[in-house]
Amino acid sequence: MADFVAAVDQGTTSTRFMIFDHGGNDMGRHQLEHQQILPRPGWVEHNPVEIWERTQTVIRTVLYEHRLTATDLAALGITNQRETTVVWNRRTGRPYHNAIVWQDTRTDRIASALERSGKGEVIRQKAGLPPATYFSGGKIQWILENVDGVREAAERGEAIFGNTDTWLLWNLTGGTAGGVHITDPTNASRTMLMNLATLDWDDELLSFFGIPRAMLPQIRPSSDPDSYGVTADHGPFTGAVPLTGDLGDQQAATVGQVCFAPGEAKNTYGTGNFMLLNTGTELVRSQAGLLTTVCYQFGEQPPVYALEGSIAVTGSAVQWLRDQLKIINSAAQSEALARQVEDSGGVYFVPAFSGLFAPYWRSDARGVIVGLSRFNTDAHIARATLESICYQSRDVAEAMAKDSGVALGRLKVDGGVTENDLCMQLQADILGVPVSRPTVAETTALGAAYAAGLAVGFWRSTDELRENWNESRCWQPTWPSEQREVGYDRWKRAVQRTFDWVDLD
Repeated sequence: MADFVAAVDQGTTSTRFMIFDHGGNDMGRHQLEHQQILPRPGWVEHNPVEIWERTQTVIRTVLYEHRLTATDLAALGITNQRETTVVWNRRTGRPYHNAIVWQDTRTDRIASALERSGKGEVIRQKAGLPPATYFSGGKIQWILENVDGVREAAERGEAIFGNTDTWLLWNLTGGTAGGVHITDPTNASRTMLMNLATLDWDDELLSFFGIPRAMLPQIRPSSDPDSYGVTADHGPFTGAVPLTGDLGDQQAATVGQVCFAPGEAKNTYGTGNFMLLNTGTELVRSQAGLLTTVCYQFGEQPPVYALEGSIAVTGSAVQWLRDQLKIINSAAQSEALARQVEDSGGVYFVPAFSGLFAPYWRSDARGVIVGLSRFNTDAHIARATLESICYQSRDVAEAMAKDSGVALGRLKVDGGVTENDLCMQLQADILGVPVSRPTVAETTALGAAYAAGLAVGFWRSTDELRENWNESRCWQPTWPSEQREVGYDRWKRAVQRTFDWVDLD
């Protein structure tokens, strides 16, 4: 068998290609950012063609630098920014519009209309999601209604939809020359269009959005021994690599953190934060503002479900300090600036730039900075930004405890923000539990590789994957409980100040 398994990690700000050995070790990587297109307030777009070009470049770079060919790879997995919506022409391969990113809020009126009509409860029951701008269904509807010719093309079977996993799978397997139109249950469960019980597109849900069923990809297991296809000879691999793994990025990180048992949880710190709790094969419907989602489906095994708390703005709040306020030159400088002060000086920053996701689900919210006095400096704002990441994660942890009845005992963490030691110490202090970071921080790509490798026997079982997990650092809480609770109470008061800022009627 070949020595390595590879993964494409197509994220919100960049695309990465990584190669792993049997021990789950990073044997090679390359990463390229892509443009963030912001045509109007609240609108966030990506160029799908640029993403495909970046994907080819990062693959070719790693293969060239490490003198590898397709024959060295046992399988390829894909993981991706979920909910980001691409609609393209299957005959020409050209997108009809820029990809509408998960952070985009242009569909707020679609979501609020669904709620007012009573259809929101049907969506919650069948799809496990509230009507929100976050998910793909409203984005597809917006494209059908606002881009000339798309609805007619969709009715003819020419306009097809996919999240970025489907877009890349289609291109990698040939594109207009026979590319497969496929997704997996983790991505499909983020559309408001899939029935969680049947793992199939639901005609009633499709009718709510006016979406022709022919637009949608086939749903296949996240780890598929039959493979979705092989890479085309004219693509970046110049050879056939089986495509056998496909997971949305947060589910991939859950697999990469080997959270295979019910009750195990992880938190990924990226552009946003995403905490997932494995609930096993049981469909647990949240009563506390969380999402019910598919965690993964391996082959013909029953799907494993999860409760998820999705937070829209965490790492991107640090980028805002850099790009808009310009008080830091790089994201890494946020830690040094925040360390200049012992605390936030009474400042609380709620970065509700795209409204608030879990557990509030308030599209009408917008960001606020409260508690300012002349005493405060840019260092206090930087520290409040790091604290906002941690307080939003506590909001989700509290909701998970209500839904599951199990209090969090330890939090596994991954993603770029975990390199910020101060932020991780604050997370332990604000949660009051140990925070544990693995040796391989890029668990999203690793999870996609695990799904692909399991399908072809590169790894025999999830028990074998558990043996690969090692801790690189653990942060213990240091705050006394009174400080923790006073801080959290003030945070909740700050959150209240964000509500009712935008009129959605």
